[in-house]
Amino acid sequence: MTNLTISVDADVLRRARIRALENNESVNAYLARKLEEYAKPDRSNPFDEFLAMTEHYVGTTNPNGSERTWTRESIQRSPNWPAREED
Repeated sequence: MTNLTISVDADVLRRARIRALENNESVNAYLARKLEEYAKPDRSNPFDEFLAMTEHYVGTTNPNGSERTWTRESIQRSPNWPAREED
């Protein structure tokens, strides 16, 4: 994990700490979760959508240790791949 330092109004931080206590969590955990959501790819961008669909293929290996390869057809069969309209 990497540390992040932010500046925030003291009263805002006080209220955030109270709310976090009420929700049985820390301000740090809440902000980390929100930052992760914020950093997710923009699903309206086709390239980001493609990257998200292929994420689980990248860097994986076959049981024999060789680099896993994939084909265009295997990607298109993915449940995340948009259905193709028939002409």
